[in-house]
Amino acid sequence: MTTVLIVSEQALQRLGLRMLLTAEAGLTVVGEAANGIDAVRASNELRPDIVLLDSRTPDGADGVDTIRRLTRPDPLPGAAEAGGHPPRLLILGAGGLDAYAHAALRAGAGGFLPENALPGELTAAVRAVAAGNAVIPPGLTRELIDAVRNQGPVRPSGREHRLGALTERERDVLTAVASGWSNVEIAQRLSIAPTTVKSHVSSIFTKIGARARVQAVVFAYESGLVRPR
Repeated sequence: MTTVLIVSEQALQRLGLRMLLTAEAGLTVVGEAANGIDAVRASNELRPDIVLLDSRTPDGADGVDTIRRLTRPDPLPGAAEAGGHPPRLLILGAGGLDAYAHAALRAGAGGFLPENALPGELTAAVRAVAAGNAVIPPGLTRELIDAVRNQGPVRPSGREHRLGALTERERDVLTAVASGWSNVEIAQRLSIAPTTVKSHVSSIFTKIGARARVQAVVFAYESGLVRPR
């Protein structure tokens, strides 16, 4: 069962999302929050698999800071010992690559869905993000990658160390991920089994601190592993 925390300032939207999600087999809503501060508190208490966050939700501070607080490892003391893991985030918002969307994806959001998405698209996105996949409209993905490419290598503190922790094969796989290849395509091009690719991707995420493919793409470009063409 995939558990979901709904975060939106609008009570009517929360109700509609709850009705939609609870009608789906395998999904259950464990709580709601109306602002970012309550979202962090509820997430710490309820430990949902997914936080469905309306981008217009008031935060009380910096909206992106809420995402960082939700997705950072072990948000509560003793969380690691208790076997807890931070939730994955799916953001509902406008379709373009505005400053919030770009920053949200960099901060750890696992997906970004336009607010006019169809009900089936939303439930499919929740399942996909819960499985560790990135959910981003194609145009937004292209804009994000282009933005990172144009920026060039950043190499903030600790990034070189994380890059150095990757094996040669993991670097090959990460380069392929940054090129937009699916696991099946990577398996075919590198002549390895899809299950091996999945294992490599999981190991890469752990070593570089990524929660989804989009963060891995950003890391690949900002670390200089992949160069703009």
